[in-house]
Amino acid sequence: MYSDTEEISRSVKDTAMSIACEYKSGLEGIPASQSSISYIDGHKGVLEYRGIPIEELADRSTFIETTYLLIWGHLPSAAEVDAFEYEISHHRRIKYKIRRMMEYFPETGHPMDALQSSAAALGLFYARRALDDPQYIRSAVVRLIAKIPSMVAAFNLMRKGNDAVMPRDDLDYAANFLYMLTESEPDPLAARVFDVSLILHAEHTMNASTFSARVTASTLTDPYAVIASAVGTLAGPLHGGANEEVLDMLEKIGSVENVRPFVEDCIARKAKIMGFGHRVYKVKDPRANILQSLAEKLFDKFGHDKYYAIALELEKQISEKLGPKGIYPNMDFYSGLVYRKLGIPRDLFTPVFAIARVAGWLAHWKEQIGENRIYRPTQVYTGEHNMHYIPIDKR
Repeated sequence: MYSDTEEISRSVKDTAMSIACEYKSGLEGIPASQSSISYIDGHKGVLEYRGIPIEELADRSTFIETTYLLIWGHLPSAAEVDAFEYEISHHRRIKYKIRRMMEYFPETGHPMDALQSSAAALGLFYARRALDDPQYIRSAVVRLIAKIPSMVAAFNLMRKGNDAVMPRDDLDYAANFLYMLTESEPDPLAARVFDVSLILHAEHTMNASTFSARVTASTLTDPYAVIASAVGTLAGPLHGGANEEVLDMLEKIGSVENVRPFVEDCIARKAKIMGFGHRVYKVKDPRANILQSLAEKLFDKFGHDKYYAIALELEKQISEKLGPKGIYPNMDFYSGLVYRKLGIPRDLFTPVFAIARVAGWLAHWKEQIGENRIYRPTQVYTGEHNMHYIPIDKR
């Protein structure tokens, strides 16, 4: 026979064990929502936005058109995309009080921290919260898509003691951002490559930052808080910061001859090799294939990058040694090489990721509030029971 206390404890432990059988660290493979926004088949290397293969969108679409597709669920007509692009191009300017706030950010601060703060500050200026009003939703979408790039470019110049470059309404979305970085109109190929890069980064199902966005959205807070939450999540090196670390790794390797010993050492130490492996893809990331081709186009026109040969050899070695385990290049592996050739500073790589991913976050925000239920997961308790308070003089 068990005492009452023992019986309760036993029941609790049995329940915990039952729940623990379903527990997955990091929620790996556990559905957190139903969504019609994007689809991945990690074994076949398939990525679709609203059912359209990423390869088709990268080849034929633009970032603004793709953003419309993600958020409103269909490819826009010519009139719809023109109206959307017009609205965005005329909402790129940042309120001077936000610029003044950014001037006081520490020059040594990371641009992702500046972006998170600035995105959150937008909610102070557009405080009306009307989640059942389609016009409010559209206005919030336009503001965030339009202003996030301006914030990234502005902080990049302000931290160097320079004034922000005002956006140009006559330039398309990608060209305008590159212009705001340098006040020089970009080459058409560079602008198109950057536009395609934005498409590739725009959405990727239930990743960490998107999950963060949906959890925040489920509380019915404003969309600016939703995006700020997602930006904070993206900032981590296991999510958005990996492309910076890929370039660090390539520079550390230094030469093609050093690749094999580097790989062998990493495998022996079971060290992570940045830019390889993915929680979903067990083949080469389809976005990595496209980014690699974009990099080669840039190299052909603007000059070779000596680290590309190292990257190719590294991909070869990893594919031979770890490919049978499903470890291949992910999107981060080639994106840094593309961004560097475009003249984007290394610590802006993740903010550029955010510029693109705002489209996906807003699509999930809109989907979440359309049929909302606040997230409230459970946990598996692993602590003690029936403990007693000990007075401080007896501890």
